[in-house]
Amino acid sequence: MSETSIRVRFAPSPTGMFHVGGARSALFNWALAQQQPEGRFVLRIEDTDAARNKPEWTEGITSALSWLGISSDDPHFEGPYFQSDYADKHRETAERLHKEAKAYYCDCTREQVAERRGNPHLGYDGFCRDRGLEPGPGRALRFRVPEGGPTVVDDKVRGRVEFEHDNIEDFVIARADGSPLFVLANVVDDVEMGVNQVIRGEEHLSNTPKQQLLWEALGQTPPVWAHLPVIVNEKRQKLSKRRDKVALESYQEEGYLPEAMVNYLMLLGWSPGEDREIMPWDRMQPLFKISEVNSSSAFFDEKKLRAFNGEYIRALSVEDFVERCRPYLAADKVPWPEENFDEEAFRAIAPLAQSRVAVLGEIVPNMDFLFLDEPVFDEKSWNKAMKPGVGEEMLSAALERFSDPGQAWEAEALKTALEEVGQAQGLKLGKAQAPVRVAVTGRTVGLPLFESLELLGRERVRARLEAALERLRAQQAQEQADADAPAQ
Repeated sequence: MSETSIRVRFAPSPTGMFHVGGARSALFNWALAQQQPEGRFVLRIEDTDAARNKPEWTEGITSALSWLGISSDDPHFEGPYFQSDYADKHRETAERLHKEAKAYYCDCTREQVAERRGNPHLGYDGFCRDRGLEPGPGRALRFRVPEGGPTVVDDKVRGRVEFEHDNIEDFVIARADGSPLFVLANVVDDVEMGVNQVIRGEEHLSNTPKQQLLWEALGQTPPVWAHLPVIVNEKRQKLSKRRDKVALESYQEEGYLPEAMVNYLMLLGWSPGEDREIMPWDRMQPLFKISEVNSSSAFFDEKKLRAFNGEYIRALSVEDFVERCRPYLAADKVPWPEENFDEEAFRAIAPLAQSRVAVLGEIVPNMDFLFLDEPVFDEKSWNKAMKPGVGEEMLSAALERFSDPGQAWEAEALKTALEEVGQAQGLKLGKAQAPVRVAVTGRTVGLPLFESLELLGRERVRARLEAALERLRAQQAQEQADADAPAQ
């Protein structure tokens, strides 16, 4: 492999969920890796925290990456590697730095440092730098930060960033038991895996001077650094899993398409420089340049993501849409009896649903009326549509018209019929159809009414209109009885 080939790494910790910010970082890395024939995306699982070392969580990471199109079957993919497998190399490197006097052992407690400095918030004071301590209980290994001058980080996103050594304490790289801290393990792993570009979130920028010092202490050329802008919510607060919907899995479950999610995430801090934002991966990927990523915070706009997803759904072939909906139609996920489902009716209504849903999960509430024995009424919709002077009158007139054997049962004819019924009641079609829609579907908003009536069939529509009339009249009778009752 060429020495100049791009080797980027994505190194998540297993946490039980895949953050959308991590997904954005992974995609930016993947785009760069794919720009060279020998480019590599190295997946490394940071599994040294035993509490987080669960196989199912690691599988969740690989599954989420695969959903995004970052597939282990692609020649640009390498791994997964596990940080725990490199424990011996971490210890060996710590010992080497000690032998070369680039690190020293320290037995100071936090309380002792705070007492010497007179402030618990000030950093370590270098007390053990020249004491010549050997390894032993209670003795951590600290890196010897050079005195004077800065460490300069040339960041592809943020430009030249200087970190004065006077502001960097001699940081711990290994605990008293010899186990490495993340700052050392991370560098050793990157060196071992030949990583030459590190693209990650802005929150890691403060660690970078320490890591660069370690790279240099090991006689290695530091990688190209790039720290991506923080992702914020509508209040310009950093996305938080405690407050915001950040788990990629939750978007998968709702029915977001992976291609829509990929498209949207790629635009969080970067633009392909063309007039349109909807763009497939194979067009975006060659255009991506890390140097063109904006350093300003990126707003995760879920409304915009939904709009993106709707565009991608409408661009699917009907057959593809049908197949992608199937996981949401599993028997344990739908409100209707399994035997009520009609494949032919589903395929007939699918194009209508495709033109309206924003996420695949909306397919069920949009067409449940078709397979339920009775519609489930949304009370707000019912009360709005069944107002006095409109509800009962329209239901009665529509029932009479639709019961006529001579009434053609196809969408356009049904629309004309209801328009005429509405005109007789002094109503335009919009208001005239509301009570009928609620009676047969349970809601005021949904798929096109007249195509829905056609699919339901004359007898089922009549039955639902009659049931709605009965419900409405019983409600009116109860209201009248309540009004006539003497005050207590």
